Amino acid sequence: MSAENGLRIMGVDPGLRATGFGLIEKHGASLDYIASGVIRPNTREALPQRLQNLFLDLKKVVANYQPKQAAVEIVFVNQNPQSTLALGQARGAAICALVEANLPVGEYTALQIKQAVVGHGKAAKVQVQQMVAHLLGLPDYPNPDAADALACAICHAHSAQGLGTLVTAGFRVRGGRLMFDG
Repeated sequence: MSAENGLRIMGVDPGLRATGFGLIEKHGASLDYIASGVIRPNTREALPQRLQNLFLDLKKVVANYQPKQAAVEIVFVNQNPQSTLALGQARGAAICALVEANLPVGEYTALQIKQAVVGHGKAAKVQVQQMVAHLLGLPDYPNPDAADALACAICHAHSAQGLGTLVTAGFRVRGGRLMFDG
């Protein structure tokens, strides 16, 4: 199906060593794989140059695939504050590249993404890879970074942002789930 008939979503899993990207298209209830890959900045370059290259490379991906919406994984806080700050800077460069292209950007935690794709938030990386391959009908498992980006896009497609406004008449929200009142 053509891009005019579907909603093209780009997911991004930011990182300083590897930033995964994945593009899907939503057609009604179905999801189609468009492309995915990994951007690997030169780790011998200074941080500002790596961030610039990440920004520019993501802009090229956006220009090439023309998504209509984007989703980015929210950075988790780990034990090393310096690593957390650097990862946040990579995330900022990614968001800037998406926003500069006038894309609405959804943000999701790893827990939300795993819940949407695998069904529980404690899923292992290989489980995410397996489910992404299954949901998108891929012949093989994508690279872990690309799989995380595709999972982020899938999460967005299943969210209210990706689906548009949900009709909630006759339903109530309980524990983050939509429950039928009838």
